[in-house]
Amino acid sequence: MTKTTVYHIPVCPFCQRLEILLSLKGRRNAVNFHVIDMTQPRPDWLLAKTQGTTALPILETEDGRILKESMVLLEYLEDIYPGRRVAQHDPYRHAVENMLSRMEGDFCTQGYLYLLNQDTTRRDSLRKGVLEQYSRINRFLNEHSPSGPFLFEEFGLAETVFTPLFMRFWFLEYYEGFELPDEEKFARVRRWRDACLLHPAARQVTKEEIIKIYYDYSKGAGNGALLPGRRRSSFAFEPDWRMRPWPPQNKYEESATDEALGLIT
Repeated sequence: MTKTTVYHIPVCPFCQRLEILLSLKGRRNAVNFHVIDMTQPRPDWLLAKTQGTTALPILETEDGRILKESMVLLEYLEDIYPGRRVAQHDPYRHAVENMLSRMEGDFCTQGYLYLLNQDTTRRDSLRKGVLEQYSRINRFLNEHSPSGPFLFEEFGLAETVFTPLFMRFWFLEYYEGFELPDEEKFARVRRWRDACLLHPAARQVTKEEIIKIYYDYSKGAGNGALLPGRRRSSFAFEPDWRMRPWPPQNKYEESATDEALGLIT
């Protein structure tokens, strides 16, 4: 029988959300994850399925219908597979977790803007922008779940949504020297973030993988774009990221070659 299929980029945080949810439900093998190479134009057969849109992940049902947007796909996978319910049953609690989940858009955007930045004069303002996002989440958690560590009793929907972003923000630690200050206004969100990162359902990627793969983002080139003088994207599948050296951390003063990044041997 044809399986439900998700077309995805393995290191994409929005794709990882689906894997986390399925892992929590014990149904990871129920879905076929079909890897798409983001360094190449989307293949015609995929564009035909999506009616020309390129954003991933997308889900193809067993009977060939297409669904898009990671938050929609989370809800769909929650509904079609039995077992542990990741989202809250209670209407009020479900509304609370949805309010927190809605905060992920600004959080994600601010972090990626910080990584992509190439202007040293903007570093302080971008750092403050990321800290304000953490502070907003901290206030929300103190209002709705002061004891924690999770929003409710266990790792749930909001954690599924945010954990991939917490993991991607390892690139801010490496390339920007970003650290969450040891201050009370970040204490609750720090406990939440740290508990999310330790959860066994979130083991799809590693810090080393993210830092190596996202090097080009740190130089301002996103979505598989090639930097001047480069022939290979840091998002290339080969050579495998495990075989590559760690990239230079000083993104503002150094631009690594394909050879220095281990992309050409």
